[in-house]
Amino acid sequence: MALPLDGIRIVDFSRLLPGPFCTLLLGDLGAEVIKVEDTKGGDYARYYPPMVNESGAFFQAINRNKKSVSLNLKTSEGVEAAKRLVASADVVLESFRPGVMDRLGLGYEALSEADPNLVFCAISGFGATGPLKDRAGHDLTYMALSGMLHQNGSAAAGPQVPGFQLADIAGGALYAALGIVTALYARERGQGGQFLDISMTEGALSFALPSLASAVVEPSSVEQGGGMLTGGIAAYNVYETKDGRHFAVSPLEPKFWAGFVAAVGAPELIGEGHGPEEGKVKVAEIMRSKTFEEWTEVFAALDVCVEPIYGPLEVLEHELHKARNCFFQLAGVQQVRTPLTPEREHTPAPGLGEHTGEILVSLGFSESELANLAEVGAITA
Repeated sequence: MALPLDGIRIVDFSRLLPGPFCTLLLGDLGAEVIKVEDTKGGDYARYYPPMVNESGAFFQAINRNKKSVSLNLKTSEGVEAAKRLVASADVVLESFRPGVMDRLGLGYEALSEADPNLVFCAISGFGATGPLKDRAGHDLTYMALSGMLHQNGSAAAGPQVPGFQLADIAGGALYAALGIVTALYARERGQGGQFLDISMTEGALSFALPSLASAVVEPSSVEQGGGMLTGGIAAYNVYETKDGRHFAVSPLEPKFWAGFVAAVGAPELIGEGHGPEEGKVKVAEIMRSKTFEEWTEVFAALDVCVEPIYGPLEVLEHELHKARNCFFQLAGVQQVRTPLTPEREHTPAPGLGEHTGEILVSLGFSESELANLAEVGAITA
């Protein structure tokens, strides 16, 4: 069965999480993703524990359906090989600091001169322009400058480290994937290629739109942990059970709140869902009166926007995800099907440089040229 992006070749110079997650999505959809890695170790994520099959489970989870070419871009021969590879591509993706690819002769200006139809996507922390373009960062710092980290916490505890990488994945990878698909569509309509400047900070900032709009009108509406959707009301909060587990309680609408207070046997709270702190205190006391399993049984048959909070291993066994075929195993590694992933055969994450010879030969490199590249350290021998 043909996949939506069959015939599209992406040369991916990125590493770690944002870029590889972007090309995971595009590779799942059928694009040929060629991962360019340094000859001395490759993508750092290969070595993040826990290890499975000689590389990290983290790496293997986000690099399925890809090929690996190892090139030493610190050699002129490695750069020339990369240029020949890019000449065969529809898309180039990179996540170095702005200017690195230009210094290598692999920047958008140089590559687009040779191929005006090339789509070039650069993912960076703070964008390709502006006062912070050369500054180092990680998801936590991008979240900090977007204002989103401030929203993730409470007045008592302050900002909390999130358990996921919103700026990396949603602010970077997802916007990059959307931008690439959009650019490919524009190219099909005769508009040529383009440069995509994806700032992970700006991506995260876009998710702050509702809170920023509210803050300008009424600053107190976005006090830390005090907003309607950030823990400020009884009807949208996390509550502890008798045995130390937790529930997500979000019956915002009146009909759901009425169902909730009836279920917990507290009809006197009918007017306190969006009310003052007292409502939260009363609900917290009620939720601590039963165990996690007891409350799970109570709410299982009710439609009131209340669900138990599960850990990763419990999520694997949940009936919803099983029914929708969200999980699969690939070479002994647990994988998650993304919402767009079609039914298809998957290939496991590649070994470092596993496809170097195969790809370079397909580009017309002779055996003597390959031997020379290996001799000068441009590829792994």
